[in-house]
Amino acid sequence: MPEQLTVLFLPESAYGPTNQCIGLGDLLLKRGHRVVFASEASWAGKLSPLGFEERLVDLAPPSPDGGGEDAGQFWTDFIAETAPEFRKSTTEQLTTFIQPTYQALIDGAMYCEPALRAIVEEVRPDVLVEDNVVLFPALATSGAPFVRIVSCNPLEIPGPGIPPGLSGLPMDAPDSWVPFRDEFERTHREMWEAFNAWVQEQGAEALPDMEFMPRDNAANIYVYPEEADYTDARPLGDSWHRIDSSVRLTDEEYVVPPAVADRPDDSALVYLSLGSLGGADVELMQRLVDSLAGSRHRFIVSKGPQADKITLPDNMVGEQTMPQTKVIPQVDLVITHGGNNTTTEALHFGKPMVLLPLFWDQYDNAQRMHELGFGIRLATYEFTPEQLEGAVETLLADGDLRARLEAIGKRIRAADGLTRGADIIERVGLEHARSRA
Repeated sequence: MPEQLTVLFLPESAYGPTNQCIGLGDLLLKRGHRVVFASEASWAGKLSPLGFEERLVDLAPPSPDGGGEDAGQFWTDFIAETAPEFRKSTTEQLTTFIQPTYQALIDGAMYCEPALRAIVEEVRPDVLVEDNVVLFPALATSGAPFVRIVSCNPLEIPGPGIPPGLSGLPMDAPDSWVPFRDEFERTHREMWEAFNAWVQEQGAEALPDMEFMPRDNAANIYVYPEEADYTDARPLGDSWHRIDSSVRLTDEEYVVPPAVADRPDDSALVYLSLGSLGGADVELMQRLVDSLAGSRHRFIVSKGPQADKITLPDNMVGEQTMPQTKVIPQVDLVITHGGNNTTTEALHFGKPMVLLPLFWDQYDNAQRMHELGFGIRLATYEFTPEQLEGAVETLLADGDLRARLEAIGKRIRAADGLTRGADIIERVGLEHARSRA
């Protein structure tokens, strides 16, 4: 048993990054380490039952009415208010969604910096781990090693030989990358310069040009299967560690209800989820389930934060949230928004995907799965019921694809990315702890 470490995690408030850190933290906890989460205040009471210590930070002034919010409510509200923007192209979204989202994240980092510094001083971690898309300088200036997790599509780490992140553009069309990069520069340069200056004022090193997170860290971990990675076109340095998947072990078991478990021999079982944020678009969720109401297949639906507003037909069951890592192994196909967690979990279990991206790196994942043949990308707001049903039938009927994905899933599961990620964090922390002894 190695000496006990204190590991401090700071995930973005959304469910995806938090679940990513929960999975890694759970393994470290089981190894006898002290695991502390510095989480946005709406997560109060959600992490301590899992064995973690909670230290809470506000990313904005508390609500005047003093009312509490559900975990991740900040982003759920933000998505619900911004849903009309998702009907725009990725280039148009740079102005109307991406830049405001980055600014909201930056504002949160700035607001909580004093409180976060106090937490770091009190906790005295041996290693600090951040899963976010903007730097919280208090984590990189403590004197302890800083580990960056990229739980978005790895195009977040830019390079000249790959499409620009957040664009959803194909690998084989480099001419289309230039206008998007130019627009990103136009819409984000001023904000990046202000953020980079503030980061340095807090004592951290300057950021790479037009990037919001540092690269020169004790370790960098990103989550993406080797079969879908971009490293042949964009090599990464020795500090970068790919883990093929990172499937948490904390989800409760799931028993498929008889209403969808008992089905005809020619009927498949399909999981439908637009994620905790995409599910906030009730109109889209209802159109999806209505489009599949006449299907011969059966569906398990993660209904999202406004579950009470979504009516399911007889061939479906669902709840507000589902233990996704226990559901996906039991289904034949996944219909997803293309969030990185869901995409990598589907590949981990060898399942084909229909992808309906909404925002951020979901476009990149949808395009990557489509161009590799692991799934079919549809236009999220323009698809017809016939196109959706046709994509489902095409993927279910492709025996060669399903066999290929089963083999990929078997390899990914054997690689045990969750353990590898925990090993990297543990090694970094132990090296630092022993250097201080």
